[in-house]
Amino acid sequence: MSQHSNSKEETSQDTKKTAGPDVYNIVENALQQVWAVANSLSHIKAPPHEHFRVTIFGSARIKPGQELYNEAKKLSSALASMRCDIVTGGGPGLMQAANEGAEEGDPNHEVESIGIRVALPFEQNANPFVEELYTHETFFTRLHHFVRLSDAFVIMNGGIGTTLETLMIWQLLQVKHLENVPLIFMGEMWSELKAWSKKYMLPHEPSLANPADLDIPQCVANTDEAIEVLKPYIEAHNERFRSMNTGTAHEGE
Repeated sequence: MSQHSNSKEETSQDTKKTAGPDVYNIVENALQQVWAVANSLSHIKAPPHEHFRVTIFGSARIKPGQELYNEAKKLSSALASMRCDIVTGGGPGLMQAANEGAEEGDPNHEVESIGIRVALPFEQNANPFVEELYTHETFFTRLHHFVRLSDAFVIMNGGIGTTLETLMIWQLLQVKHLENVPLIFMGEMWSELKAWSKKYMLPHEPSLANPADLDIPQCVANTDEAIEVLKPYIEAHNERFRSMNTGTAHEGE
């Protein structure tokens, strides 16, 4: 398994220090400069990647053999068989199910099964089906990494962490920091969140959200419906990649 980390293993809550006001101001200014550099670098786009990449978010608490676990495996296996890379949080539960399904759907290891984990004291290791692992020290950099890697997001049942990931992607699409990236809510849990947002955000005067923004997520009931939503995006991606490669080959003749 290939591993990448932006954190030092020895960093922990115990090693963090409280600074005096002068030192704190220096650190704060340095952080502002580092963030400015990171923001500038993040505008540099990665070269085109061969395979459409789907991130699957979901609970770390679901156990192998449970219905949701099997559904996540079915989804990622189907996507991997369509030559899609699979991206997860790299941990247990539905993340493991998605990485496991990718392995089953891609026995020749032609696509990537990627995990982007965050260093947590109660979740020490990546699941055994991750082929390429990235580890972050903070949720903030981890979430941004998902955005940089992914062409689509499928949200399955999850808790607070999954909700955080979901709402961040939703807002990035709302403000058009992400465009032409499908956000798919899979299952009753998330369709009810969408209904809740319309119930409580729209009746106000003025409304608390633009009605069109609340329709950004596409709600589906199961794997088959999610695949149907994703198919046109996958086909368009593959056609663009083929066209670019054909053009490059002709230039070299």
